Amino acid sequence: MSYVGPDFDPPQPRRPRRGPLTVALAALVPGALIGWFVYEAVGGPGDSSGNTSSASAASSSAPVSPTGTASNDDKPPGPSPLKGKVVVIDPGHNVTNFQHSAEINRKVDIGTNWKECDTTGTSTNAGYAEAQFTMDVSHRLKAILEKQGVTVKLTHDGDSPSWGPCVDQRARIGNDAHADAAISIHADGAPVGDRGFHVILPGSVHAGGADTRAIVGPSAVLGKGIAGDYRRATGEQFSNYIGEGTGLVTRKDLGGLNLSTVPKVFIECGNMRDSNDAALLTNGAWRQKAAQGISEGIVSFLRG
Repeated sequence: MSYVGPDFDPPQPRRPRRGPLTVALAALVPGALIGWFVYEAVGGPGDSSGNTSSASAASSSAPVSPTGTASNDDKPPGPSPLKGKVVVIDPGHNVTNFQHSAEINRKVDIGTNWKECDTTGTSTNAGYAEAQFTMDVSHRLKAILEKQGVTVKLTHDGDSPSWGPCVDQRARIGNDAHADAAISIHADGAPVGDRGFHVILPGSVHAGGADTRAIVGPSAVLGKGIAGDYRRATGEQFSNYIGEGTGLVTRKDLGGLNLSTVPKVFIECGNMRDSNDAALLTNGAWRQKAAQGISEGIVSFLRG
């Protein structure tokens, strides 16, 4: 038997020494477990639906739309295809022309002959002046075109001088602007019962200071496009008194066309002396449709 005294410690079992490999494995196991849990949470390289790793998606800085596709909202808008295009709008007549009879009756050279600088224009039976109508539609048309990137210039805006300008100057403004298209806005003063609109195209003129030969073709394209879009937008029919039902008329006696070196047309938007047409011409909502129809024809022409 053995004696165990108070100062005697019984022998303890011997612990094995930990080698370097054991220590390294002990350190790696917790990290591996954490990585496995993260792997399971994000679905690995492909979850059950076949989607790519969410971790990869999260690393992308591109915003994602509700449909799961990258959004382009943060990209600046591209330039308008009509940027750089120039359109000149000529509001027919001037509301104060009647106060300047001497000035507007002065004759100017239009190539084929001499004509008055300008006229007062017509009006409805109730006194709504053609010049008021043309300025209103011109402003509406200008706003629509500018929203699409077009540079727009008016031949006048009821400002100084308070009459005109003369028809030769109206043409010159379009020429000097190197306009891609020009249009003169009018309304007719035909007898009661004559209804509808028509677009006036330049004829081939080569006389005096006028030479339209280069613009006859493109002006016809411009005019036909405007006629079609104007009719569709407004519901107004082609004129029943001129143009033989085509809505198109060719003339060689208008200085605004004869002296133009850029594609240009006139539009007579309706007959102010007919009560049915007058009801349309004096309606603001309808005038907006008129401006819209004209703009669509111009834009189609500019886009070629």
